[in-house]
Amino acid sequence: MKGFEYLQRELDEMKEQGTFRKLVPLESEQGSKVVINGKEVIQLSSNNYLGLTSHPRLRQAALSAVEKYGAGTGSVRTIAGTLTMHEELEKKLAEFKHTEAALVFQSGFTTNQGVLSAILTDKDVVISDALNHASIIDGIRLTKAARKVYKHADTKDLERALKESADYRVRLIVTDGVFSMDGNIAPLPEIVELAEKYDALVMVDDAHASGVLGENGRGTVNHFGLDGRVHIQVGTLSKAIGVLGGYVASTRTLIDYLIHKGRPFLFSTSHPPAVTEACIEAINVLIEEPELIEKLWENTRFFKKGLEELGFQTGTSETPITPVIVGDEALSHKFSDRLLEYGVFAQGIAFPTVAKGMARVRTIVTAQHSKEELQEALTIFEKAAKELSIL
Repeated sequence: MKGFEYLQRELDEMKEQGTFRKLVPLESEQGSKVVINGKEVIQLSSNNYLGLTSHPRLRQAALSAVEKYGAGTGSVRTIAGTLTMHEELEKKLAEFKHTEAALVFQSGFTTNQGVLSAILTDKDVVISDALNHASIIDGIRLTKAARKVYKHADTKDLERALKESADYRVRLIVTDGVFSMDGNIAPLPEIVELAEKYDALVMVDDAHASGVLGENGRGTVNHFGLDGRVHIQVGTLSKAIGVLGGYVASTRTLIDYLIHKGRPFLFSTSHPPAVTEACIEAINVLIEEPELIEKLWENTRFFKKGLEELGFQTGTSETPITPVIVGDEALSHKFSDRLLEYGVFAQGIAFPTVAKGMARVRTIVTAQHSKEELQEALTIFEKAAKELSIL
């Protein structure tokens, strides 16, 4: 069929530049090791921080929910798709995040889109970190609000943007809690102090901090002792939580408003019973099995130290997300391919996900990894990097 030749030309250019990538199907459940093309390899690309995707308690919760309630809900939440378990999950999330209320969306991506597009008008301004996640950027694009971008994690530049925005009805500062490509943590205490000084609101996306930072994995707000001082907390239920979905935790006023105005919430079928009950059980596991987070951080320290001792450039990472920065786009993908050949699945990341010249192999260790697996991975990293003259 004619019509998409212009798209094919762009794809052909990507192939010539070595940046075209195919999807990699896994042939096993997520774990410290996975099966790809019939071969077992060490998994270092998953967001399954705590191993909850296959936790026995979550498996059983999902199975029991299907047996009792079926495979789906058959409706959006605002018509006939709210089961008692949906409200139970939201109550549990609000208690966990130390907020008045919470609301679950279909994904973390749609949560950011739904919140930002609902609460901002042309009378307002949104002030966004330069390296915020694509879902925040797209959410901002859906608003009619004025936009200002401050230099990444630069609170002096944030203050400049706040001073320039005094005439707007609402000034909303938006930041990732943990930045997904670099693994660094936002300077949230300073951001909150500036917001209070200039009477601005703060929204934090804790997709990569929920289940990782704070008491029992409550996120960056709790990690910095800022409970009650951040207006909006957004997160995902599909990374450390191990299942699917997104949530916003805030005041009762904001949650009630989003129920009526949040378009992704209004026009999407609610989560199936298996997903909802598994998410509820995941919060229970976070509270009752804190040793999982302790193991995650123990493994993180071990692997980071190993990479740094080998001479890899890991940037500003402070979390289990540890980039191995290569620079060249094609070379980073070759590095990833060589790692897979030797037994480590660690995906290359290049433009437009990261800036040009900052291509990398991004690694994420989990609580499931053994020290032996991580040491084997380090050995493979060294071997592949030396063969490609990266080290």
